[in-house]
Amino acid sequence: MKTAIVLGATGLIGRNLVAQLANQAEYSKVIAITRRRVEYDFENVSNEVVNFDCLDDFSNIFTGDVLFSCLGTTKKQAGSYEAQRIVDVDYQLKVAQLAAKNKVQHYLLVSSRGANSKSNNPYFQMKGELEEQVIGLNFVRVSIFQPSLLLGERDHFRFGEAIGFYLMPVLKYLPLLKSYRPIEGGEVAEKMVQVSLSSETGKELFKLDEVFPQVL
Repeated sequence: MKTAIVLGATGLIGRNLVAQLANQAEYSKVIAITRRRVEYDFENVSNEVVNFDCLDDFSNIFTGDVLFSCLGTTKKQAGSYEAQRIVDVDYQLKVAQLAAKNKVQHYLLVSSRGANSKSNNPYFQMKGELEEQVIGLNFVRVSIFQPSLLLGERDHFRFGEAIGFYLMPVLKYLPLLKSYRPIEGGEVAEKMVQVSLSSETGKELFKLDEVFPQVL
């Protein structure tokens, strides 16, 4: 039986992950990490409220078998790329470091299509930098997921995702845009759960348009 830790548990993918993991017999405990208290209807889900600016004070919470990292914000929500970076890179990297120190074996990260530390785009650059940093930590297994536009119900409006909802029926049939087509957050969560239940080791990258992972 495994213990799963979900970072970003109130987000689009995180909410789906918590629900799906709670219904998996292989997971006896799911720890949902949040900024504010959340009540769950699942007996095997516990909520841990943390201050992300003082993560060292909560280091013991990040103990288990598998860590799902799907925390994220937007420039609009954060106010600037610098503020977004704190959430999308600094917080996630710190949690990954604490989990690695606590001997968590498997780290699964939601990144982004186009992630590249050398990109001129600040968003893709920060995503690429985080990927490189976590790959260097001493996890037995690192699984990185690079979805494109995410669709699903959120507690805030994202214009790009609203446009993607209407374009999705067209995009999925265009070969050149196939790898950029939108995908439901629940589908990403489902794939992550499936990967977490397999017994592979090492580093792997999952892109939207690929059935099999790439070895990093």
